[in-house]
Amino acid sequence: MKRRNYLKVNILAGTGLALGGGFSRPAAGAGNTGKKVIVLGIDGMDPQMLRKYLAEGKMPNFQKLIAQGDFKELSTTIPPQSPVAWASFITSTNPGRTGIFDFIHRGPKNFPADLYLSTSRASEPEGGKLRLGDWLVSLKGGKIENLVSGTPFWNYLAEYGIPATVFRSPSDFPPFSSKANEFSGMGTPDLLGTYGTFSYYTDNPPKNAKDVTGGEVFPTFVKNGAAKNFIHGPNNTFRLDPEKPFEETGGKKIYNYEKLKIPFTVYVDPVNPVAKIVVGDREIFLKQGSWSDWVELKFPLVSKAKSLFGIAKFYLKELRPDFKLYVSPINIDPKNPALPIFNPEAYGEELVGALGRFYTQGISEDTKARTYNVLNDPEYWTQSQMVGADWFRALRFHLDRFKSGFLFFYFSTLDLGQHMFWRFLDPKNPIHEEALKSGLDSPVEKLYQQMDHALGMALEKVDRDTTLIVMSDHGFAPFNRCFNLNSWLLDNGYTYLLDPDKREKTEYFDNVDWGRSRAYGLGINGLYLNLEGREGTGIVKPEQEDWLLKELKRKLEAVVDPQTGEHPIKNAYLAKEVYNGKFVGTVSPDIIIGYRRGYRGSWETTLGKYPKDLLTDNTDPWSGDHCIDPTEVPATLVANKKIRKADPNIMDIGPSVLEEFGLKIPSDMEGKPIF
Repeated sequence: MKRRNYLKVNILAGTGLALGGGFSRPAAGAGNTGKKVIVLGIDGMDPQMLRKYLAEGKMPNFQKLIAQGDFKELSTTIPPQSPVAWASFITSTNPGRTGIFDFIHRGPKNFPADLYLSTSRASEPEGGKLRLGDWLVSLKGGKIENLVSGTPFWNYLAEYGIPATVFRSPSDFPPFSSKANEFSGMGTPDLLGTYGTFSYYTDNPPKNAKDVTGGEVFPTFVKNGAAKNFIHGPNNTFRLDPEKPFEETGGKKIYNYEKLKIPFTVYVDPVNPVAKIVVGDREIFLKQGSWSDWVELKFPLVSKAKSLFGIAKFYLKELRPDFKLYVSPINIDPKNPALPIFNPEAYGEELVGALGRFYTQGISEDTKARTYNVLNDPEYWTQSQMVGADWFRALRFHLDRFKSGFLFFYFSTLDLGQHMFWRFLDPKNPIHEEALKSGLDSPVEKLYQQMDHALGMALEKVDRDTTLIVMSDHGFAPFNRCFNLNSWLLDNGYTYLLDPDKREKTEYFDNVDWGRSRAYGLGINGLYLNLEGREGTGIVKPEQEDWLLKELKRKLEAVVDPQTGEHPIKNAYLAKEVYNGKFVGTVSPDIIIGYRRGYRGSWETTLGKYPKDLLTDNTDPWSGDHCIDPTEVPATLVANKKIRKADPNIMDIGPSVLEEFGLKIPSDMEGKPIF
């Protein structure tokens, strides 16, 4: 098993499919009020970029809203990562109380084996499993837990009978149990239980096919006018792999499950650049360079009567001279959701009835397919625009039915677009000139103008009883240089390897000598001590902790990039000084690295590699970022009312909404009203 699979959600653990049973949700609130509050959450909207396009006259609806009300920078979280910031938005508390610090967390007692996605986790069935031949039946269903600690502010609205709808809030999977209408956002997995795993079928696999993360490459050859292969689904936790049902690891029995898969055939026209794709009883006709609509994928489980449903899109990239077929990550089918993505179920049924099928994967834009050149820039643009089109249809639907109460609506495409297209803007980026040859014209500017159009749609619903807020979770910055934190720890004697000669072959900390190592980096911004009594391998004694943290902080902030003369690390924040709450020093990192603009932690650092070079150029299409020092990437706040608070913070939005409805602000909220 690839170690990256440690981060997969066990997609069937909480579905209740084993012995029946679905998900019950409370009914939505039925109260009514003349007051309306709309919050548009635009991930990654940068105040500097907004000012630029305002000055150029390219954001007329934002200009109109600012003239009616106000525009200020919004302080974000440490670190300014989306799941961290949106969790603080949801609960109006700091990360030390939400328990969300990165995209990836670890279980310290069993690290590095225990890695998991930070905002949700699936548990195995409590009652064990019953083996019937090759079949393995759960005796009692498991569960999927939202790991964000605290009460969402919209729960208070719903409890008072104020209608509340929350569309795709990040860090809201599975949806919080309340009387609000909710559709889960960032953190919602694909059907494989990952943040998104595409499939690429080709007779000319790339040389780096084995290194692809976020996707799988399947060699596929056209023979006698047809190419055959399988759509690969998740593990079937009802049936063991008949060839190797289990294995022993450390005296513990580990079950190996059968992989679900669906056969498909591509019939290639011998003359014209067209093909027919047959999946089950569905026939799809595609021209080379065209995309399919959603294709239903039905994976039989115990029997044909008990199946797991997903949806995917097919892109016929090329037929000749090479065969190239891209299949999107398998999204949870909103018509037959295998996991709880709607609250209540009736809200999901209403959405599907009005909109048909749509993206359900939390991070729907396929950035990994672009990173590995499975999709080029124009193809990635097309895919991301299909995502955006789904959200514009959904926005129109919600605005048309919005009469009173609270509406939160989230857009992701600007954030992911800036990640992938920032190199178009920045002459200092190592692949800037290459980007300009792609054929795309000003993609970032176009994305900002699309958000201006979304605001225009919302402005149509504004009357004297409406408060309209537009906010982001962070801004944006160039990502031109990579800092290898684990390499720095190794070179400076804080980490040791069992075999130094295998340094560059080390993955997922598999070569670390934990008996001598005092610190490690994990995730994008986190540094952890190998603390005695907390980590299972801990050697740093509690009395050594404070001085070691201060030493690490001082040395990290003093690092100089010999190529630029800059300090890559602007601030190394000590968790105990910037957070408060029960998760500080337990779940939290001990130091949060705040990188300077232009720098970021490397992908190698994120999951435990130790490259020889401390600093390298970033040649990935992922060329913009925000996982740096929060003072470098403040968020955006615009409203149709004067913002009275001098220094608004992302934790202030929830209390501000409650105050607009005349509700008392709970004492455990840290934010304050902005109006």
